[in-house]
Amino acid sequence: MKKTTLSYKTIILSDVHLGTEDCKIDEVNHFLKHTHCEKLVLNGDIIDGWSLARHGGWNEKHTRFIRLVLKKLEKRNTEVIYLRGNHDDILTRFLPLFFGKLRIVNEHIHEGSKGNYLVVHGDGFDAVTMNHKWLAVLGDIGYQSLLKLNRVYNKDRAWRGKEYFSLSKAIKARVKSAVSFVGKYEEQLQSFAEKRNCAGIICGHIHTPDNKMIGNTHYLNSGDWVESLTALVEYEDGRFEVIGYPEFCRRLDEKTQLKALKKLAAGEADLAPVEEDDLEMNMPLPFAS
Repeated sequence: MKKTTLSYKTIILSDVHLGTEDCKIDEVNHFLKHTHCEKLVLNGDIIDGWSLARHGGWNEKHTRFIRLVLKKLEKRNTEVIYLRGNHDDILTRFLPLFFGKLRIVNEHIHEGSKGNYLVVHGDGFDAVTMNHKWLAVLGDIGYQSLLKLNRVYNKDRAWRGKEYFSLSKAIKARVKSAVSFVGKYEEQLQSFAEKRNCAGIICGHIHTPDNKMIGNTHYLNSGDWVESLTALVEYEDGRFEVIGYPEFCRRLDEKTQLKALKKLAAGEADLAPVEEDDLEMNMPLPFAS
């Protein structure tokens, strides 16, 4: 059976963190293979240069992510916008770069049906990242250590039949300074969008997906592929949605089953070999590991 895909006008991914052990590479690759879009925006921290510089961690699956993006660019005629983040800030000295339908830039104006949206990674509104990189790197080391502890903790929870639990999200939700930081971060981005006469702003960086109005500004955060496993998608009618990986798999499975039923009703027997892409649709959800 031909590979099933879900189609969107625009897909925005951020904070994939290729090169780290906690990057959910199987899930994000599965998402990329089974989606089609006119424009793909990679909004920063796609490659984690900080982590690679410390100890490395790149593997074939991470290379496959790059190949999937290039396939969309070359064979699907997809426009690809890559915005540098703070973890891939080595790109800063070379920007902007243009290679046909691939653009590597600091910021991007996305033309939506309800006005322009300013797309930035968002690290420019994080005082620690901007002014004290050594402290930001130290914080990143602490975050990765917490993620390692989280893996051990969730293996025990899985063994006891309990669902995935994020220690870092729980800490962010309960520590007042973290909650205050997120609030101030969103307000600064909203103010910046207004100054640029944009209807909305699209960012990443803080690994907190969101889709809401702040005053008259539409604030959108695409989340990450370390814990949230979310993407921001735009439909043909201009609507935006933050879609999580489990919901994506559910919709993809429904479409696959519908296609199979239509073939059966039409009396068509598909005896062609099953593609590798289709086999991977049966992989377990990340929260079951």
